[in-house]
Amino acid sequence: MGRNLQNGRRLRPVDLARGHGLSTQAVRNYEEAGILPPAARTAAGHRAYTPLHSAALRAFLALVPGHGHRTAASVMRAVNEGAAEEAFRLIDESHAQLLDDRRTLGAVEGALRDLDTAPPVEAAVASTPGDMFIGPLAARLGIGPATLRAWEQAGLVRPQRDPRTGYRVYGEADVRDARLAHQLRRGGYPLERIAALIAQVRSAGGLEPLGAALHDWHTRLSARGRSMLSGAAELEAYLREREREPGA
Repeated sequence: MGRNLQNGRRLRPVDLARGHGLSTQAVRNYEEAGILPPAARTAAGHRAYTPLHSAALRAFLALVPGHGHRTAASVMRAVNEGAAEEAFRLIDESHAQLLDDRRTLGAVEGALRDLDTAPPVEAAVASTPGDMFIGPLAARLGIGPATLRAWEQAGLVRPQRDPRTGYRVYGEADVRDARLAHQLRRGGYPLERIAALIAQVRSAGGLEPLGAALHDWHTRLSARGRSMLSGAAELEAYLREREREPGA
């Protein structure tokens, strides 16, 4: 086929793969998935890629860290099908989700600050002042009792049982843990991570471990935002390359 990345416009699958640290099979898979535009074929039936495919691959790989594999693939398919507006809509949705995540993080931080300053939760017919039964606590959090039972199974809360009725009784520490779980679930944390975090809070006797979790959250959101900028730059470069490519 003759030409490689350095000295021409025709690229073999291995040239494209090596230039981006991928396997040749991955390159073929990306083409079949519509992430890359269809490649021309040589007389012998081999794929013949061009710098346009290289630009498409750079754009896709740059989009993945900020938008995720599924959205990045959908963006590239839309562009390759000539539906740029659909690609832009998908990108807008990702940015909206990032903004929502930032707002949720702010809400979590505010909620955690409130844990130190809020008055004790009112007793709800439990025998000990400050204790709550499952129904009133669920209503207070705006969730269903089934969610609290699922959190108990996952180790997020550890209510006692009323010796007279057998009902679950949530003490002050349980209410705190339930409120933390509620806010962190809103922030997208999986149950297993919340359980580990709450276990740290219990062992430390306070909220100090949450500082590291919130810092990690901030770091991940910032990295995602920067990745979106990098992805946008590579996607713009690919769009310009398509405009220059006859018949793209």
